Amino acid sequence: MRTAEVAGLLLAAGEGARLGRPKALVEFEGERLVDRGVRMLEEGGCHPVVVVLGAATVQVRGAVTVRNPDWASGMGSSLRVGLAALPEEAGSVVVALIDQPLIGPGAVRALIGSGATGLAVATYGGRRRNPVLITRAHFAGVAELATGDVGARPYLKAHPELVTEVPCDDYGDPADIDTPEDLARLQPE
Repeated sequence: MRTAEVAGLLLAAGEGARLGRPKALVEFEGERLVDRGVRMLEEGGCHPVVVVLGAATVQVRGAVTVRNPDWASGMGSSLRVGLAALPEEAGSVVVALIDQPLIGPGAVRALIGSGATGLAVATYGGRRRNPVLITRAHFAGVAELATGDVGARPYLKAHPELVTEVPCDDYGDPADIDTPEDLARLQPE
């Protein structure tokens, strides 16, 4: 069995209320957002990739899927479910969000290659965004503070001395797809 040094975790459980359909089902440049996110994590060096689903159930090639029965409570519960589903041999995980399709695998590689021994966060224009790398020593602490529609941010803020900021401006744009207008604006013509 292959050793899973850095796993990937794609949070894809939401219903996409403002978008009008679950983001896991949305196509962007001819590819579902869920498949695009899995591909980004795999090409960035993550194995295995775990996808947390909730509002929609979809088949995802190349990934382990887990269901968050409490998906409607927000991203925090999906992060907790995903962290709990990671294999024991995963020493760290790169967490990505399904609704940022312009972030490329280079951001994942940059996080993995940063040498961070605790936490690493991608920055764009000096602002912290996603993806985020979390080492196993911090899984429990991140999970404890991930509530409602908040993921790892409270833990990162509580432990600034452990966070390595990794500039990822060259590896994509962290723009979110939250509305039909966002999708139309970001989708190339």
